[in-house]
Amino acid sequence: MISAVAEKYGIHPQTLRMYEREGLIKPSRTEGNTRLYTDEDLERLEVVLELTRELGVNLAGVEIILNMREKMAAMQKQIEQFVQSLNVELARNLKFEEPEESHSLIPVARPVPVQPAGAQPAQRPRRRGRTASG
Repeated sequence: MISAVAEKYGIHPQTLRMYEREGLIKPSRTEGNTRLYTDEDLERLEVVLELTRELGVNLAGVEIILNMREKMAAMQKQIEQFVQSLNVELARNLKFEEPEESHSLIPVARPVPVQPAGAQPAQRPRRRGRTASG
């Protein structure tokens, strides 16, 4: 509830109401219209308080910073999903050849890229310079 949160963080309940009006925090409400703060709301409030108290950022700046943090978190999630799908695709396109007979203690399978269907194998570039005949 608003009184408990205000007391915990040493701020006036009106400050919490102002943060809510500004859209910086969004507590849920009961049927009786009492504000209820989740752990995520409290974490966000802690960021707002740190920015305003310790770094002197005004509320407009806080809003911009919070929006950028949300965008960065969404981008990080997209990057993680991309890397995961890339790993799946790479695993699908690599085949492992049988290990060569060797004198190692542990046999090691080495990945070999698979040529896409219809692709021509890469040819070695010809050496320039002297030839055997001349």
